[in-house]
Amino acid sequence: MIIKVCGATTEQDVVSAAGADLVGLWYAVPGGRANLGLSRLAGVAAAVRRDRRARPALVTFEADPGRLSEAVSASGASWVQLHGYQPPGTVRVLRRIVPRETTLLKVLHVRGGRCQEQFLVEAYQRAGTDVFLIDAVTEDGRIGSTASSLQPEAVLALAERFRLPFMLAGGLGPASRERFRDVVAHPRFLGIDVDSSVRGGDGRIRRDRVRALLHAWREDRNGGAPV
Repeated sequence: MIIKVCGATTEQDVVSAAGADLVGLWYAVPGGRANLGLSRLAGVAAAVRRDRRARPALVTFEADPGRLSEAVSASGASWVQLHGYQPPGTVRVLRRIVPRETTLLKVLHVRGGRCQEQFLVEAYQRAGTDVFLIDAVTEDGRIGSTASSLQPEAVLALAERFRLPFMLAGGLGPASRERFRDVVAHPRFLGIDVDSSVRGGDGRIRRDRVRALLHAWREDRNGGAPV
């Protein structure tokens, strides 16, 4: 199971996220509390790469493939998470210009049980998306790190509309593992993306909360071994 901790802005955040497979770094997220400029993005990404396990994941609302390619080059990110409403054409161009091994992760936004990109899912697959991330949209339309949760039934229903591996986001914490047990058991389920639940009152990523999350989600409920 892949576990991604999102929104690191400092080297201490990276240290606190130890054990995660991916560390999300925000770029071109207007008004985002964890948004990084290009130079800072490169610095924090370098700290992630020093971890023997973790890889940097670029998380962005940017739709211009040229600027996205520049950010990938500056950060060395091996994953690109298109978290806004970028069209399939952005994915298609990006697939051609970033390194072949780069994983392109497109978010599918679910609001009120309905996927807002439902008519574009096939186009995203044809364009070169590698993985979908299913995330919640609040009633007032906010996306990304909202701590809003999805219904497991809605996630499973959406997963039947595409053929790619998928990850799950939206208010996930240690206690969520049992609630989403049927999602975890899905043959194309790849992992989770977390933010709010691993932060303290000061907004920083906390090591103890990351450890609790890793333990809860990586524990095999049948035998106790990590998954």
